[in-house]
Amino acid sequence: MSFWRKLADFISLSPDPFECETGDCGPGHRVDDAQFAMALIGLGAKMAKADGHVTASEANAFAQVFRAPPNFQQPIARAFNLAKQTTLGFEGYARQIARRFRANPAVLEDVLDGLFHIARADGRLTRDELAYLARVADIFGFSDREFERIRLGHMGGESSDPYVVLGIDADIADADLKRAYRRIASQNHPDRLIARGAPPELQKLADEKMAAINAAYAKILTERRMAAGTA
Repeated sequence: MSFWRKLADFISLSPDPFECETGDCGPGHRVDDAQFAMALIGLGAKMAKADGHVTASEANAFAQVFRAPPNFQQPIARAFNLAKQTTLGFEGYARQIARRFRANPAVLEDVLDGLFHIARADGRLTRDELAYLARVADIFGFSDREFERIRLGHMGGESSDPYVVLGIDADIADADLKRAYRRIASQNHPDRLIARGAPPELQKLADEKMAAINAAYAKILTERRMAAGTA
């Protein structure tokens, strides 16, 4: 089962995430499922708190990422409201998620995308929020270079270094350039995210990231005076 669908399934079938954490999980669920769900909810709520205060737009962005059916919104809101009081404990939540998906970095990048969506919901990304995101990325096992690639996918502009956007070295051979582009394009294609069951808001982010990847590749081709078909 995909990452986002597993979360939605857990939320939909569990009577209360807090009760499930203590062992009353309901049919088909285990305590570690509760810990998984609560780690995700806690990480998202503490992302909203990273700059010291939680705005309505950030709370709405959280609800978009961690979507639940109407009759299950109350326990999720309660979990969010408790977790958003402080950022303390976010590293522990990040480690739980990292352990769960260590062999699937694409899922961990999905989580970072969701956190970026929350952080940017109020129209700005503060230094504290960026530090929070960088620390989560580090716990997830992403290098500084990989985090910069992910960051530029959300925040980059015309002046972004296209090689950083693609996560490659500037002296990469022409033949390797094409392979690198195909790999990162495949990993970040919106269809892959849809297949993982991500909510529509993250699918929109995937479109933006894919556009940034394509723009970076096109810029490199132009700089090297290469045609797309020969790269």
